[in-house]
Amino acid sequence: MIAPTTIRNLHVERLDIPLLTPFGIAGGAQDVARNLLVTVELADGTRGYGEAAPFPAFNGETQESSRAAIERMRTAIEGADVREWRPLAMLLRAGITAAGSARCALETAVLDALTKRAGIPLYAFFGGVSRALETDMTITTGGVEHASIAAEEIRSRGISTIKVKIGGSTLQHDLDRLRSIRMAARTAPLILDGNGGMNADETLELLGALETHGIRPALLEQPVPGDDWAGMIRLAASGFAPLAADESATSSAHVLRIAQERAAQVVNIKLMKSGVVEALDMAAFCRVVGLRLMIGGMVESILAMTMSAHFAAGQGGFDFVDLDTPMFMAENPFEGGFRQVGGRLDLSHITAGHGVRPR
Repeated sequence: MIAPTTIRNLHVERLDIPLLTPFGIAGGAQDVARNLLVTVELADGTRGYGEAAPFPAFNGETQESSRAAIERMRTAIEGADVREWRPLAMLLRAGITAAGSARCALETAVLDALTKRAGIPLYAFFGGVSRALETDMTITTGGVEHASIAAEEIRSRGISTIKVKIGGSTLQHDLDRLRSIRMAARTAPLILDGNGGMNADETLELLGALETHGIRPALLEQPVPGDDWAGMIRLAASGFAPLAADESATSSAHVLRIAQERAAQVVNIKLMKSGVVEALDMAAFCRVVGLRLMIGGMVESILAMTMSAHFAAGQGGFDFVDLDTPMFMAENPFEGGFRQVGGRLDLSHITAGHGVRPR
């Protein structure tokens, strides 16, 4: 007899959402979130939903490559039991190792279906430490005037922390942008994110210039390429600001190396980089070795961002929260998800699963 928790069907469809303005990082920009919606249907009719949000400028993953990865795992997914979610995640990790967004979508859908049947919200499944978080908002790459206007808009939303994309241009341009942001938002903590678009010398020069203008970042995130371990170690020891690893931290093995080599003080965990289960292991290891935690994402809709909010709030201990991309989207094809007032993301009204469903 087939268990009611058996996956009888896997469905994948395009999820193209236009953005209000292009989302630019050092490696490039996109004006449409070209994502995927994944649905698993259980034998009892319960449906779980997941989202893949590949970002070619970040790690080379595309909508097409993510879909191909999901299809490669169809036979492993259909017929599996969602109660065996960790063994299933291990199959995904072995079968589509480099396709983090595909793994994230499938694991999210599986866990959504599992916790819907159990009648518990995912923040409780992940530990129940908290039901709310406070997010920053990002100023993407662009001109000085754009940066100043964006800073004013962020403050008008009631969001206190501002994240700024740097790199991909001249140091003077970044310095001018950051000075304009500081003028527009004098007390806002600033997170600087280079997405691997700089080298250590350039980064230290920028930090030194900022210091002369009285600007000290609350956090410096991955200014050098993900494989520049020497650069990360040097910046982590510089003392200008806590250093967060993002592109350098996509697995538990990376977290181990970061700890051993003192290559960062913070790890930015993104479910879309590693999948949900690997992210759980990464967070646990960070706690053991004393690395601070950040939760972030790619260019994701309310679905994936709400899943990440459950993950971080449920476990607790995330000092930095960057779950802002739904605010960049011109459309919302979903119902439910976290409720946002200012920077506060509230999950307390969600009674089962992640609480997001297609309209």
